[in-house]
Amino acid sequence: MSKKPTAKDVAARARVARSAVSMVVNGRDAGMVAPDKRQRILDAAAELGYRPHSVGRSLRNQRTQTVGLVTDQIASSAFGGRLIRGATDVAMEAGYLLITVDIHGDAEREQPAYEALLHREVDALMFAALSLREYPAPTTMRHRPAVLANCFDPTGAVAGVVADEVSGGARAAELLLAAGHREVVSLEGPGHFVATVRRRAGIADAFDAAGHPAPEMVPTGWEIGDGVRAGTAVLSRTDRPTGLLCANDRVAVGVLLAAARLGLDVPGDVSVVGYDDDENVAPQLLPALTTIALPHQEIGAMAMTSLLSHLEDGIPLPTADRLLPCGPVVRDSVAPPR
Repeated sequence: MSKKPTAKDVAARARVARSAVSMVVNGRDAGMVAPDKRQRILDAAAELGYRPHSVGRSLRNQRTQTVGLVTDQIASSAFGGRLIRGATDVAMEAGYLLITVDIHGDAEREQPAYEALLHREVDALMFAALSLREYPAPTTMRHRPAVLANCFDPTGAVAGVVADEVSGGARAAELLLAAGHREVVSLEGPGHFVATVRRRAGIADAFDAAGHPAPEMVPTGWEIGDGVRAGTAVLSRTDRPTGLLCANDRVAVGVLLAAARLGLDVPGDVSVVGYDDDENVAPQLLPALTTIALPHQEIGAMAMTSLLSHLEDGIPLPTADRLLPCGPVVRDSVAPPR
């Protein structure tokens, strides 16, 4: 087995003192190491495959190089995993370990989860929600630098990173408007969800900007069966719409099934727009679904980046929620109306 390179090896390769290597790899070289020496050290470290010992670094800076993540039910959901992936990628790149505790939707597990993470001396905390919602951050989160992901604190005590659902609703509507559709129905998610309210506002804004009245909003749900029922009812009308905006991609699946049962072609007879860009659903359909992508991976990455920027560089944590755009993913389920 080859010997693991050490700081002494890097110093010998770069022709510098070992102390200079230590200062550079630990980010304490400002004004202490000449730029040419610093570059030689970095080059030598890369050539040798040298990485500073994380335990030793932790002892020096009094950190554990860990971040604790509590989620409501993301880890047990195939859809929400992209958020954890984004946070994990950023943490690992910086040499941090992400410790994730999923409470499986059981609120009674939340406080013990935080306490367990604090007992393990994590350097920072994050809470992530599967669906956009309010989350009054518990006082436990204030014992460490903290951030929220896909949720927001109505008290403003802890800032969050969330999707801009208003602009997402507008982008969905614009996909149909740009194709020439004016007879549109929106199959909404449950009205008490924050995402439903915000998307509805965005849809109305887009139609207003185009000089058209807002489309009819039909309360539907989130599941395939909801899409089948609502799609069958709406597409059986004599005044059948030419375009449907769906609460999510699963509802869109139900709409495609309803259209097929009624002998309607998508997108020939009716255009369909989903929401979420669920990788297990949207690209697999026939026709492949035009939809709006939720930036879950970007939310996780940005939330983790803000924590590590604070821990490593002393950059203040944000005091206001940050909105990330929801972009359109154009596939085959939208066409101009006949």
